[in-house]
Amino acid sequence: MTEAGRERGSGLRYGWTTGACATAAATAAYTALLTGEFPDPVGIDLPHGKHPAFALARESLTPGAEATAGIVKDAGDDPDVTHGALVSARVWHGGPGSGVRFRAGEGVGTVTKPGLPLAVGEPAINPMPRRFIAEHVAAVAARHGGTGDVVVEVSVEHGEELARRTWNPRLGILGGLSILGTTGVVVPYSCSSWIDSIRRGIDVARAAGRTHVAGCTGSTSERVVTELYGLPEDALLDMGDFAGAVLKYLRRHPVPRLTIAGGIGKLAKLADGHLDLHSGRSQVSPASLAARVRDAGGAPELVEGVRGANTALDALQQCQAAGLPLGDLVAAGARETAVGVLRGAPVTVDVVVIDRAGTVVGRA
Repeated sequence: MTEAGRERGSGLRYGWTTGACATAAATAAYTALLTGEFPDPVGIDLPHGKHPAFALARESLTPGAEATAGIVKDAGDDPDVTHGALVSARVWHGGPGSGVRFRAGEGVGTVTKPGLPLAVGEPAINPMPRRFIAEHVAAVAARHGGTGDVVVEVSVEHGEELARRTWNPRLGILGGLSILGTTGVVVPYSCSSWIDSIRRGIDVARAAGRTHVAGCTGSTSERVVTELYGLPEDALLDMGDFAGAVLKYLRRHPVPRLTIAGGIGKLAKLADGHLDLHSGRSQVSPASLAARVRDAGGAPELVEGVRGANTALDALQQCQAAGLPLGDLVAAGARETAVGVLRGAPVTVDVVVIDRAGTVVGRA
């Protein structure tokens, strides 16, 4: 990689998406197919005035037949599952007038469920990377006298194994990773890819005809709602900290029923109106919990004990000892927040609050 940058304010280094890497690899491979020489580094043009150049980690040429180039993905300072992966593009001539056609190579998935922005049976190379690749193929053809009629096969080394750590299997993308990126740039800790996965998860659930989905903060809450409701895997949304992303997308694309499930700490923050439940961006308010206990008729000493609690779990245990259902109070508050964000969308909401062991401690 010969160009890098740091995000303003954060000091973190941004990186490049699999889509940008695939575009650069395809550009280098098609150039070699037409000229016999690989450009190294190979430059590409991305939106917002970005013009990165990528060093080639792999190149192979059968003159007149096909060419392959590979690039090691640099995700910058983002904890991206594909950081360091080898993204390759194999390019060969297509039939006259065929344009650019795409194939999934080793480690790139295939779409098997409706609801995604690609048809069932298509390689999981998203629309914007396809556009980037097609535009760069056209530019190479114009420079070197090609037709632009090519087949581009994208692969990711160990992609099938890496995909198990992503949402792809749940979304019905099987056999490997998706080639992603709307701008080509990975913004460190932007969380945009997680939120996009939430949206795609809702799309897939709707396309499958699901009438009940669950937004879960983690694997324990997923297990609990599966046991409670018998929901299929494609109805489970890995919400994490992004309650707002689930609710706002369902407001525009409703499903009849939503269950929100999570630990009492995170759902206490939702009850207070926080839509981002990350510990770095919202905090549990003991004062708010104490107010709920007071309004529910809790004894003054219990109210003060909760006000001084170290954690939401500490507050819960105090209330359990006193026979006061704090979990139900938090669930009711979280549900009220959710209904408010949905703004009258036809979505029925229920909330399940659990403790760290996965025991249900509150419902609304």
